[in-house]
Amino acid sequence: MKPLLGILLGDATGIGPELVAKLCSTAKLRMYCRPVLIGDLRVLEMGKKIAKTDFPVVVIDDISQASWDNGLPVLDQRNLDPATITLGKIDKLSGKITGDMLVTAINLLRRDALDGFVYAPLNKAALQYGGYDFEDEQQLFAHYLDWHGPSSEMNVLKNLWTSRVTSHIPLEQVCASLTTDTILTAIRLAHQTLQKAGFQDPRIAVAAVNPHAGEDGLCGRQEIDIIAPALRLARAEGINVMGPYPSDTIFINAFKGHYNAVVTMFHDQGQIALKLLGFQFGVTVAAGLPYAITTPAHGTAFDIAGFGLANPSATEQAVLIAARLAG
Repeated sequence: MKPLLGILLGDATGIGPELVAKLCSTAKLRMYCRPVLIGDLRVLEMGKKIAKTDFPVVVIDDISQASWDNGLPVLDQRNLDPATITLGKIDKLSGKITGDMLVTAINLLRRDALDGFVYAPLNKAALQYGGYDFEDEQQLFAHYLDWHGPSSEMNVLKNLWTSRVTSHIPLEQVCASLTTDTILTAIRLAHQTLQKAGFQDPRIAVAAVNPHAGEDGLCGRQEIDIIAPALRLARAEGINVMGPYPSDTIFINAFKGHYNAVVTMFHDQGQIALKLLGFQFGVTVAAGLPYAITTPAHGTAFDIAGFGLANPSATEQAVLIAARLAG
């Protein structure tokens, strides 16, 4: 049986409702999962209008009522009138409603009422203004799931996955934050997530942190003293890992298909490469959590919100990946 996935509308002032409406108007959602839309029905109707599309829906009060015989089920939150917000603007109320939507989906996961969920883009500032004071969604998920194990964002473009050892910290703090344990944890997380996604023996490359991979210690010793020992430990656990490779060339081979995943040392090492290759098609995965949670990586795109221009390809990929992880 296909997994039961929540499809969240995202921040109502961005392109999320339009993306969901466009995807729902095709047969693609049902190809991957049994979808249940979560959000305010009025926001969904706004998305339909922007997308110039229509499809039947059935309002439900509980996931147990979900049926797909007469339309897509909508768990109507009845909490946001689109007339009270302005498209393309950061909005405190919309941020709060977006956070409430995520918590609703998380509670459904904890009840085993969903197998996972996909959320349309949100705005972190709006989320914080709305009262959800977390650095990012990953922290929010861990908090409301009461999850204390390793977790991190992974980004996926086409069939290449990337993970990172450090994330939203200043560049000057990166090297001080690298330890053999944190690198090994990132490698394990990538390995386990790829296995959940169906890779039997994923090939994982690890990026260096210094120019030219440190040039045998002439340009930094992190590769020798910290990264290489982590790779040795990972190999001893049976993980197919290689490197460390210079970060200015690692993605050349990655894009050729030599690896299934790349573990980078800091945020922009991987993000710049993936976004240059295809920013509008990337997917972010909440790796390490016990549930399948994904989102398109491109953000709320406030500049085009309301114009019907949003491309749902990344949202479709997010659903596909969530279905693989949940299945």
